[in-house]
Amino acid sequence: MVTNMQLEPILVLTSLLILGVYHIHLMYQTKRNPEATSYGITGRLRHTWVEMIMNEKRDILAVQTLRNWIMAASFFASASILISLGSLNLLFSGQTVPRIFHALNVFGSRNEALWLVKVILIVINFFFAFFNFALTIRYYNHVNFMINIPSDRDDMVSAETVSHALNMGTMHYTLGMRSYYFAVPFTLWLFSPLMMLAGTIVITMFLYKLDRTA
Repeated sequence: MVTNMQLEPILVLTSLLILGVYHIHLMYQTKRNPEATSYGITGRLRHTWVEMIMNEKRDILAVQTLRNWIMAASFFASASILISLGSLNLLFSGQTVPRIFHALNVFGSRNEALWLVKVILIVINFFFAFFNFALTIRYYNHVNFMINIPSDRDDMVSAETVSHALNMGTMHYTLGMRSYYFAVPFTLWLFSPLMMLAGTIVITMFLYKLDRTA
């Protein structure tokens, strides 16, 4: 008979395997057939947008658009660090909170050390989100300057260079948002590995609809 201690690693590894295989498949599809994924299409459209802004010298539109993106990244970065600190507070709140979570734990271990590992993983996840959103702001600020420099004033400033910086910022924004999505199964793991698996399946189905264009 399979015990809870034996069942938990199986459920957790299955959840991580689902997420890993899905994202490997997504990267493969983005490289092989970019038009089939939202990343491929939006990457091409961002390059077209940069060319239009630079050719038509629509500086105000560029600054306003980038400002909105920076405000969104700033909000998520602030939320990430607050959630990280709030999660750390669980580690120093005594034994009351762990007992509450253990009462809802059906198919998982009730080991105190494992519970601490779960909370630490959530903290690391949101710190990773904060790091990526901070890099997003950095790249978008660079684009703010680069996109307003006429190409005849500096040979290094071109639509390709600016769109590359913009896409780098967008990549970090995407990684930050993925951390928020991954927080769902990680948080459910606090309650039960079975709930983690269920949350992973739901999140993967949601991301599949989000990432695909057809």
